[in-house]
Amino acid sequence: MAFYCYILLCSDGSYYTGHTDNLEHRIAQHHSGELACYTQARRPVELAWVQDFPSRHEALTAERQIKGGSRAKKAALIASDWTALTEAAIPRAERALRLRSGRTED
Repeated sequence: MAFYCYILLCSDGSYYTGHTDNLEHRIAQHHSGELACYTQARRPVELAWVQDFPSRHEALTAERQIKGGSRAKKAALIASDWTALTEAAIPRAERALRLRSGRTED
């Protein structure tokens, strides 16, 4: 059985991240407003990104990691822009220090 971590683009431009073992059914629930969650008032939603995992634990771990990330990280993940994702992963304080010191690379 596969498990999925997914990101939805909501009608207000925000992102919602979740995980499930039945992607089609879960997306239908988000579309219908059946789920009393973040997406209910932000429909319609669009599937922006999905990845399958061999276990629920791995899908949930990915969901938690993505939810903890910035909007820039989510946008880079959706776009499969690994350079932007790497840049977005640099903590703000470290990025500022690099700019002040003139160091732009690791």
